[in-house]
Amino acid sequence: QDERNQVLTSYLWVRQAWLDAHLAWDKDAYGGIDSIRIPSSYVWRPDIILYNNADDRFGGSMETNVVLRSDGHIMWDSPAITKSSCKVDVSYFPFDGQRCRLTFGSWTYNGNQIDLRNQLDTGDLTDFVENVEWEVLGMPATRNVITYGCCSEPYPDVTYTLLLRRRASFYIFNLLLPCIMVSFLAPLGFYLPADSGEKVSLGVTVLLALTVFQLLVAESMPPSESVPLIGKYYIATMTMITASTALTIFIMNVHHCGPGARPVPPWARWLILHHMARLCCVYEVGESCKSPRRVPSRRAGREDPGGLGESPMEGEVGAKAGGCPRDRCLCHHDGLLRNVGYIAGCFRRHRASQRRTGEWKKVAKVMDRFFMWVFFLMVFLMSVLVLGNAA
Repeated sequence: QDERNQVLTSYLWVRQAWLDAHLAWDKDAYGGIDSIRIPSSYVWRPDIILYNNADDRFGGSMETNVVLRSDGHIMWDSPAITKSSCKVDVSYFPFDGQRCRLTFGSWTYNGNQIDLRNQLDTGDLTDFVENVEWEVLGMPATRNVITYGCCSEPYPDVTYTLLLRRRASFYIFNLLLPCIMVSFLAPLGFYLPADSGEKVSLGVTVLLALTVFQLLVAESMPPSESVPLIGKYYIATMTMITASTALTIFIMNVHHCGPGARPVPPWARWLILHHMARLCCVYEVGESCKSPRRVPSRRAGREDPGGLGESPMEGEVGAKAGGCPRDRCLCHHDGLLRNVGYIAGCFRRHRASQRRTGEWKKVAKVMDRFFMWVFFLMVFLMSVLVLGNAA
């Protein structure tokens, strides 16, 4: 079946039987000959054709012999390769089924001249050769009598409906499973550390991979308004990955808030740093073994003794060298206090900026973990919905 062009190619045995009273004979007068086989072009044949033919050459049956019996009954079995139009519904691809009709009828004779009837209720599938892509469920036959607007005579036809069901294993392993695996890979972009620089590139790579798979599906499907089930899954997954990439960019901006950033709002601290952090099991501020709180404290500890040690030494040296009176030592004491206060203020501002940066990093990390589980849940629900609709 050519699904893109909506054409069904069938290899059939067309069996026709009719009575011709002019070709009867007395078999006793001819040595008991009951039947003969002669070329079909020597006898009258009904002009039975396939109404929904889609062949460019409009070829008919092969010129095989007919079996002529002494009572005038003629049997004509002819092999035929037909191409018929078949409306393809790919709404549930690759778990779809198709109904293709083969309508046979006379082209010039009406029902009063040729009474066309089917001998069997179904097509004979005894010699049917299995197809690797399609499974034939049946081929029922129905007789229809149609009266056209141009003529008052009835025109009968026999319609065989070929019931097909697609074997979906090939498409499951080559189109559906890779899409599901790539979809489950996309939420892991939230688990990557923001300092790695690979969060956005992972989302873009997954998006490009799904685009390639969608193009493969679009090449084999007819250009119709109905979107196949796997196409809907691809579109939903690509939309989800686009949203995850946009959220990743937003979270990276939150993570890289510098020392000049505003403090975390109280509602964000209450909602994200307390409740969502417990829900997502995020307790650490840093994302690596080097905690951002410890590095400045060591530097500050190293600077403090030096800063505090220099001023007293300078005071002692000045006292010993100049023999400063008691009242003049008070001015040195005030200068020392101002220097210590300035250093302490710088240290407090530095610690406050580090605390704000650490809080924003923890906010970004909590949001990463939260969206990771949300998108994992969305991918799982979409996969379950696709398989449920297919069933």
